[in-house]
Amino acid sequence: MAKYRILTQEGRAKRGQFETVHGTIETPVFMNVGTAAAIKGAVSTEDLEQIKTQVELSNTYHLHVRPGDTLIHELGGLHKFMSWDRPILTDSGGFQVFSLAGLRKIKEEGVYFNCHIDGHKIFMGPEESMQIQSHLASTIAMAFDECPSSTADRTYVKNSADRTARWLLRCKEEMQRLNGLEETINKEQLLFGINQGAVYEDIRIDHAKKISEMDLDGYAVGGLAVGETHEEMYRILESVVPHLPKEKPTYLMGVGTPANILEAVERGVDFFDCVYPSRNGRHGHVYTNQGKLNLFNQKYQKDMCPIEEGCNCPTCRRYSRAYIRHLLKAKEMLGMRLCVLHNLYFYNTMMEEIRDALDQRRFASYKEEKLYGMGQNKKEN
Repeated sequence: MAKYRILTQEGRAKRGQFETVHGTIETPVFMNVGTAAAIKGAVSTEDLEQIKTQVELSNTYHLHVRPGDTLIHELGGLHKFMSWDRPILTDSGGFQVFSLAGLRKIKEEGVYFNCHIDGHKIFMGPEESMQIQSHLASTIAMAFDECPSSTADRTYVKNSADRTARWLLRCKEEMQRLNGLEETINKEQLLFGINQGAVYEDIRIDHAKKISEMDLDGYAVGGLAVGETHEEMYRILESVVPHLPKEKPTYLMGVGTPANILEAVERGVDFFDCVYPSRNGRHGHVYTNQGKLNLFNQKYQKDMCPIEEGCNCPTCRRYSRAYIRHLLKAKEMLGMRLCVLHNLYFYNTMMEEIRDALDQRRFASYKEEKLYGMGQNKKEN
């Protein structure tokens, strides 16, 4: 089992280290999302090494469909396949079940659904998800869960959360079996459980208590950032996180904006992932300490400044807003790439700043200053 230790705390905010077979993760950490084993925007693993990426996140369902987890296993696992020697977390496929809502049927044994590429029928249950993730040989595997809609009724959510808890037990048992097999590439693969319950605090708290007893390597809060307000998300975190083991990593799945991350760190979360930096970058939206800029705006046509003065990312060290705007307008792939690199560097650097602030016990003032600064360009879209 991995070793997690809390180095400092400020209120509920925690600064930790998580030792894994692929290296030590300094937390709080933002995991860079490479769904199909690559960050969208022509970003390589060599790039990731240059922009302070600690953990890469890939998706079980997408890699199962293409190129196939059996092939990746034959080729030596995901680390070897994508040439990355730092930690990888694989999502279980549960969120895809939610996002492919029109194509799926959920039963106790698992989920039957149609592939989004060619429509062929796929079955995935807890055991199948663990087997695929074992083939991928990621550092951290996520348990298979259902992510109910934030608008689902109470009865549905309660039944779904109960089933997710039963699935988690099956995931744990299957992972223990797989880690003992001779052909398994990563015999020290870790398992994180996922808390569900939509916006119902009592269901989430009950579920958190239940899964905490399973003594897993880490715990995630799932099913947020799927339609509820930011205020609802913060309220749920305040209610649920205290019922998850403090001495284990706490992961908020699919979140979020820089402000979301700062608020969640304050509430005890120390693992994050989100597609925002890469997705926004591909559309010319870039993050700065004064807020978000839209480089398609006419006012940047003759602007020879970097995206942000003082930023040490590969983009800002060399290229101007005017040049990047030209690339974006001309639909040159380099424009997307430069924006994505900057945004990921911005997020990774912000996490570094958060860790430093926690080390120095000044997180509260850092958060206040950061939020104030980033509010300066709110009107630009």
